[in-house]
Parts: sequence; structure tokens; C-alpha cells
Amino acid sequence: MTWLRKNLVLILGLAVLVYTFIPIFVVVMMSFNQPPSEQSKLYKFNQFTLDNWLHPCADPSMCDALGRSIGIGLAATLVSTILGTLLAFALVRHDFTGRSAMNLLIFLPMASPEIVMGSSLLALFVAAGFAGQLGFWTILIAHIMFCLSFVVVTVRARLAGLNDTLEQAAMDLYATPQQTFWKVTFPLVFPGILGAALLAFSLSFDDFIITNLNAGNTTTFPMYVWGVSRKTVPMQINVVGTLMLLISITIVLLGEWRNSRQRRALAG
Repeated sequence: MTWLRKNLVLILGLAVLVYTFIPIFVVVMMSFNQPPSEQSKLYKFNQFTLDNWLHPCADPSMCDALGRSIGIGLAATLVSTILGTLLAFALVRHDFTGRSAMNLLIFLPMASPEIVMGSSLLALFVAAGFAGQLGFWTILIAHIMFCLSFVVVTVRARLAGLNDTLEQAAMDLYATPQQTFWKVTFPLVFPGILGAALLAFSLSFDDFIITNLNAGNTTTFPMYVWGVSRKTVPMQINVVGTLMLLISITIVLLGEWRNSRQRRALAG
């Protein structure tokens, strides 16, 4: 009992991790599954196969939807990261009229239910005369709108935690404001910007409710999954999920490797 009391927190933590990773394990496992038939609605492991990985675009419409989601996600990430980073710098480093109200308003898209934001954006597009032109561009605008708040909050948290001692030292050594920003400030803020960009892409790629309301006849990957799941679940969907997991793990490992190299360089 003494051992159990000492390790209770560790045991509970491991139990939560196992419970969290069970769905991920199922996705990876089902990416190697050969269902009894193409129209089978049973989502259980039947037979091991590599066909799902060798032919990921067995359904061309899935790959079209996937490419569309990636394109929208990358574009939304680029625009929202640039605008959100600039806004975060303005909120943290500058004092202007309406700053307090801006700090409050930036949280509204995060706090609002997606169905409210999606329907509001749809009403805006309809009022602006885009009712018959809903598609790629309206989805992109909608994604930029809700990704922007997450980028601002993430980058602002990084900026707020920075000590300006290094920047002051650089200016004392006669560095220009531009040199100070690119040589000192930006490298320090970059991890927060990168994290915000990854978060924005994940939110954009994964979004369904807002996208569904503003997509018109355009189909993204989440919409494809929702539509096809009423008939059957192609195992190639699990291949896409596994690939996204592997990419995420690779990014994390590369970040840790880079940080460890920097720590060793500073220690040496």
C-alpha cells in the first residue's frame, strides 16, 4: 500500500495517457486492415494488408478533398500567422487607443461556439452578395478569421514572457532597430510563432462545422469523411490519419533535437 500511495500520481498519469492513445492506436491499426468488402460498415480489424498504403487514392475524391484541405490550411496558416504575429506585437509592445478593448475582442472567436461563428460568417457572405459563390475562398476567409485569435494568443504569450534585457544589450552595442529585431527578438519569438502556425494549420485542417456552413459545393477532407461514413469507412482515411500523426511526431522530435543542440552549444 505504501508503494501504491507513493506512485498513485504516476499510475493515474500513465492510465490517462493509455486511455488517450487508444483511439490513435486504433487508427494506426485500421490503416492496415482489409475489410470484408468495400461496402462493409463494420469498423473492426479483419485482415492485415498493405494495399491501403500502396493505393491511398483508391477513391480519387478523397485525395481531391485532402489536397483541398491542405491547400486551404496552408494558406490560412500563412495569412493568419503573419497578421496574428503583427497584432500580437502591437498589443504587447505598443500602447494605443482601444488596446484594452482589442485584448477582450480577440478572445471572442475562441469563446464563441463554432455554429454561431459559422452561421454569422454565412450571413455576412450572403449579405455581401456571395451566396452563389460559396467555396474555396469563403472557406479560406472563414478559416483565417477563427485561426487569427489562436495565433495572437499564442504569440502574445511568448512575447509577454520575454525579458527585454537582450534587446537592450543589442541596442547598447549600437545595433539598429532592424538588426535588433532580426538578430535578437525574432529568434526568441520564433518558437511561439511556429507553435501558433502549427496550431492554426491543425485547426484549419480539422474544422468541419464552420467549413460546412460556408463551403457551398466544395468538399474538404472532414466533410468527405462525414459524408462517406454514412455508407462505409474507407481504410485509406486511417492512412491519412496515421500520416498526420507521423508528421506531428517528426516535427516534435526535430524541435527537441534542435533545442538539445542549442543547449549543448551553450553548455560548451
